[in-house]
Amino acid sequence: MKTFYKLVRKVCIALVAFVSLYSSCAFKFEKGNRSNVVLIVFDDLRPTLGRFGDRLAFTPNLDAFIGRSNYFTRAYSQQALCAPSRNSFLTSRRPDTLHLYDFYSYWRTFAGNFTTLPQYFKEHGYHTYAIGKVFHPGVSSNYNDDYPHSWSASPYHPSTEIYMNTAVCPDAYGVLKNNLLCPVHLRTQPFQTLPDIQSTAEAIRFVKSYRNSTANPFFLALGFHKPHINFRFPIHYMKRFPLENFYNYTPDTFRPNEMPKVAWNPYSDIRSRDDFCNLNIPFPYGPIPALLRAQIRQAYYASVSYVDDLFGKLIKHVDSENTIIVVTSDHGWSLGEHAEWAKYSNFEVAVRVPLIVQSPEFRAPHRVGKSINDIIELVDLFPSLVDLAHLPRVPKCIRNVPMFKQLLCAEGKSFYKLLQGNDTKKHYIALSQYPRPGVLPTKHPNSDKPKLRNIKIMGYSLRTNYYRYTIWVRFHPNNFSRDWSTVYGEELYSHRHDVGEEINLVNLPQFNKVRGRLKNKLIAAFTK
Repeated sequence: MKTFYKLVRKVCIALVAFVSLYSSCAFKFEKGNRSNVVLIVFDDLRPTLGRFGDRLAFTPNLDAFIGRSNYFTRAYSQQALCAPSRNSFLTSRRPDTLHLYDFYSYWRTFAGNFTTLPQYFKEHGYHTYAIGKVFHPGVSSNYNDDYPHSWSASPYHPSTEIYMNTAVCPDAYGVLKNNLLCPVHLRTQPFQTLPDIQSTAEAIRFVKSYRNSTANPFFLALGFHKPHINFRFPIHYMKRFPLENFYNYTPDTFRPNEMPKVAWNPYSDIRSRDDFCNLNIPFPYGPIPALLRAQIRQAYYASVSYVDDLFGKLIKHVDSENTIIVVTSDHGWSLGEHAEWAKYSNFEVAVRVPLIVQSPEFRAPHRVGKSINDIIELVDLFPSLVDLAHLPRVPKCIRNVPMFKQLLCAEGKSFYKLLQGNDTKKHYIALSQYPRPGVLPTKHPNSDKPKLRNIKIMGYSLRTNYYRYTIWVRFHPNNFSRDWSTVYGEELYSHRHDVGEEINLVNLPQFNKVRGRLKNKLIAAFTK
């Protein structure tokens, strides 16, 4: 019997040693073969892409990339403003969690020392590097793009970034203006180049430097500035888009009667440009002359085509067999829908973004070029990329537990199972919001971009499979609370028959039950 137990003991010891050795080898193998990650963020890009069904778009490089990838047709930003959106999806925290709705605070000192998406990869052995506009520059990222927390090396910014909002647009007489419409010859520009051209060159340099490297895997984030205004791009891109194609883009010339005034954005950033100011367009409702409407749309599409070419130049240098590539935008942009322009709203055109995912894990012919119609949000990006890279999963944020006690957690869900073809029976929702200083559009305070102290109303929006419901309620900036009983406006749009969100159904009695159900669902989702 003793001999038997000795034999069993030896077998157990040998088994434990084998398992330990196997685990150690497996860990080394996994670490040595982890996929690189490239995250590409366009600025103000709505889904004006051919593969998303836009017939006016000319985006052959992104369309070809989509054909080799999976793409989400219903992905939504949490706020249609650059800094709050980027803070949100790079931390997987909603604007109401970060309490950041403007450009003027840094979340680590204002809300909590929360772990970011690139920081998490850095902590798990990745070399992380940022190029261009990833975090919003300035105080909202501590004037250093959250370096060194998020990045292994100092982020790269093109030398021409400082000229983006200055008078560098030659008019017909050669006088330099700060114009909205700014197609240019490169030789007339500072350093004879443009920011996104410089960023693309730096990204190619970085990727090439890692081509035969045995170093740690990399996480590269590239932020393109376009199609954000001003519309400054090489002039030859205009030839791709005949102006006559953009006159009948949308029938909207005036604000819809049923649209609450609090929902209106007076596109103040466009009004500040020299060429727009010269037209003396009435504040806040316009209208904008037909010619200028067509020219803005034409310039927007040309800007998208410009960065599509730059995307194509970069992507051919990326090793797709060993790289997870995600392409998205921080939010959308209105092109005259509801007679509105720019972002600054809760409408579909302002919060819907393209989201494209290519992964070495999903390379089989039957698994690429596939559209996924389930609703997802940009806060889902952090936990999803972690799952795609097979790093330790990010815990879900726990309701009713203070956020300062949850420095690493995600308010978003992972869409990894959706990429696998699972989880498709769940009915997901998307939540967005936008602040206002008052019921009526104003210049001072700026109702498009109110500072925190001026926010008196918050518009909360819920997107389901068939409806968008939005409610504008009293907001208290001193303690970030809201009063659901003080309502300044309500909107209900049926996407079964009204994808443009033109007809507000909120006052029709036959939709009372739907409105009540969605209102309760929205309040429950935003109440912690």
